[in-house]
Amino acid sequence: MQSLNKEFLEILSNYQGILHKVNLIYFRNKSDREDNFQEIIYQLWKSFPSLQNKDSIGSWIYAVSINTSISKIKKETRIEYREKLPESIDKLDIIEELSLNETIQMLLKAIYNLNEIDKPIMLLYLEEKSYDEIAEIIGISKSNVGVRINRAKEILKQNLNHLNHGN
Repeated sequence: MQSLNKEFLEILSNYQGILHKVNLIYFRNKSDREDNFQEIIYQLWKSFPSLQNKDSIGSWIYAVSINTSISKIKKETRIEYREKLPESIDKLDIIEELSLNETIQMLLKAIYNLNEIDKPIMLLYLEEKSYDEIAEIIGISKSNVGVRINRAKEILKQNLNHLNHGN
């Protein structure tokens, strides 16, 4: 049990950036991100003993993180999704916390407005994961990944244009 704990903590330490990235695309509010971070760790811990393929730890962490985040969103009715982009960047406390540059801020705002499946697909795409890896993590076909990436790129382009022109 001791070696299992040590192995889990080492993996968590090496891959915690994934948890933060997934939280970043799903939750605007710091306390929601903190709550979800803890829930992801709990879900990873629960499923860790049954992890079969130690070669795909990153993919496993992405899948658990994304599924946990989507489940949290579905459970909590207090989370409100808007059809339009936020009026002001000040509404996103995450921007201030991370001091992201203006381009990243705009991209993040545009990604917030993608649907639940396209958000993680674009995150994984931006992480330079292959279509095969994305398909495995998300649980859709490789061709569907390609279609969704192309559609999401168009939506992001429109959203970014919208943000650049201040509409």
